[in-house]
Amino acid sequence: MKTSQAILTSAIAFSGIASAFWRMPCRSQTGVARLDPLVDPGEISAHVHTITGGGGFSWDATFETLTADGSCTACEVTQDHSAYWTPTLNFAYDNGTTVMVPQVGGMLVYYLYYLDKVKAFPEGFQMLAGNQAVRNFTGPFPDTELSHWPTDATDDQFFLQQRALGFNCLNYDIDPEPSLYRHTMPSQEYLDAHCKDGIRLELAFPSCGNGSLDSTDHKSHMAYPSLVKEGNCPDGYDEHYPFLFYETIWATNAFAGESGQFVLSYGDPVGTGYHGDFIMGWESEEFLQDALDTCKSPSGDIEDCPLFKMQSDSDAAKCTFDVPDCLKEDNPKGPRQGLAVDVPVQYGPEEATAYAVAGRKGHETQGIAPSQAPETFSQPTLTYSPADPESTKTAQGGIVVAMATTKSDSDQMKHGAVNPVGFESPATTSSPAEPSPPAQPEETPVSYITNGNTVVELFVTEVDVTVTATETASADSYHKRHLHRHAHHHHGR
Repeated sequence: MKTSQAILTSAIAFSGIASAFWRMPCRSQTGVARLDPLVDPGEISAHVHTITGGGGFSWDATFETLTADGSCTACEVTQDHSAYWTPTLNFAYDNGTTVMVPQVGGMLVYYLYYLDKVKAFPEGFQMLAGNQAVRNFTGPFPDTELSHWPTDATDDQFFLQQRALGFNCLNYDIDPEPSLYRHTMPSQEYLDAHCKDGIRLELAFPSCGNGSLDSTDHKSHMAYPSLVKEGNCPDGYDEHYPFLFYETIWATNAFAGESGQFVLSYGDPVGTGYHGDFIMGWESEEFLQDALDTCKSPSGDIEDCPLFKMQSDSDAAKCTFDVPDCLKEDNPKGPRQGLAVDVPVQYGPEEATAYAVAGRKGHETQGIAPSQAPETFSQPTLTYSPADPESTKTAQGGIVVAMATTKSDSDQMKHGAVNPVGFESPATTSSPAEPSPPAQPEETPVSYITNGNTVVELFVTEVDVTVTATETASADSYHKRHLHRHAHHHHGR
């Protein structure tokens, strides 16, 4: 039996429409260091993070320190001093020398409205997404159709957490992969063969809250809705927050043809332990709520919000935090021997185990050698043929159209150099050809969504939007400005 208009209206939210969103560009880093005020407050973190947002970041950062008078932000909107951080991506040569992969354009943070009655993050709110110990993805590739996913999110948070990670192969000459399409990091061979413009790491945060500002593990006060970005919240998680989504681009193409492997800073060559952290640092909860209520342009451009005050990229890049003296010799970007500092590479499929944190509580900053890859370890060969986004997406797909390429000074590093050396300045390629005007929207055949005992019949209208930008190369920075745009999927009758 078909539904009435009233039931259809309520079911549309279930089907995955973000009526509004904005992209927050944070194109430079405030720093790179072994700091994590959520997991390791007041002491050295177990691995290196790349951090952006508020310049008040430290190993005991809070809403108050991030928003203190005179503080700065590396994000384009001056009212946003939130702290956003993720692990770094590194390349490990066969001889053990490691370097941090250049990050292209900092971080892009999306605030999307998928749930109804979205509320601002409260002052003092903080959360973590992901689990750094996981070393195995337990699902099929690609994901099964969303209509086959469980509708009750209460008992399936690990299922959802694994699908909140994305490793997007970038090749600007072909149609882009959907966001959150693959949930493990491709092998170097696959990256060399298919991802000529690097890789985009994606992380979706849970948006269902129980009303608490934090929890002991910094995760239990939050939960994913049943389709990661949308759907039903678990019982007891009735507070609806913006869907927070991180995108960072790494120039893996700079290492094409080199002998080695990519590994995340906490010793993860698989990618399933990818994670990120967030501390709310908007100037006030009231301001963020006003922005959520006011800034509902479907473009996602922050320029369309009259409440936001913008700053230039050069001013944003001046915002950095002070690295504690005990970490200044870490050399987190490399070249160095092993990961910073003494982090073992652990494969799985078992969960990774804890290790001594160099420099913490008397531990020396040496002694743990990275483990060797087991002979049986291999990653599946993935054919580049993205499945239908309507059946595999769990977040709208980002599209990067400003292209930058980098080249490493590989001769010194691959022979075991451990003294700091630089990369050559990134060279910006020409912009892609101007795209043809988009075709007029077409309605796809009727699709059906089942929610409990309700079956909803929908027509789908899809519009793809691509924006092209030309970028000027900078001689002293890898933080290349890049432009992300979404291919929006609008649904209606």
